[in-house]
Amino acid sequence: MKLACAVTHDMATNTFHEYTEADAPKLIADLKAARLVVGFNVKRFDYEVLRPYAGKKLILPTVDLLEDIYSTLGFRLSLDSVAAATLGHSKSADGLQAVKWFKQGQLPKVMEYCKQDVIVTRDVYLFGQQHKHIKYQDKFGKVKQVPVRW
Repeated sequence: MKLACAVTHDMATNTFHEYTEADAPKLIADLKAARLVVGFNVKRFDYEVLRPYAGKKLILPTVDLLEDIYSTLGFRLSLDSVAAATLGHSKSADGLQAVKWFKQGQLPKVMEYCKQDVIVTRDVYLFGQQHKHIKYQDKFGKVKQVPVRW
């Protein structure tokens, strides 16, 4: 899989940075320069997409929200389900829609989707930091809490 685009958020400066495939070296350099990378499934997805551009596996100081959730619950949750229960709102679209937009050449829509994904991930992370838990809805519709140590 190749890199369509990427968006990062610098918490220190509250700025977003957008990257296209041509910017992959800059993206990797920025990630390596970061004190901490926070993402949702970042190790199993994002870093794997970037591996061919980096020439090796990326090993960075990382908080992978999904990895932490899985280690506690023993099963995976979607970012959308966590966001809905924790923040009270869902993501703007899903990954399959983003793939369609990319195939249709609608890169600005893909970039905006990525930015919204970053915002949701950041907000879930900050909620977990502040409250020491996040929430999800189980298969019976009951909202449950997951303790976190971010």
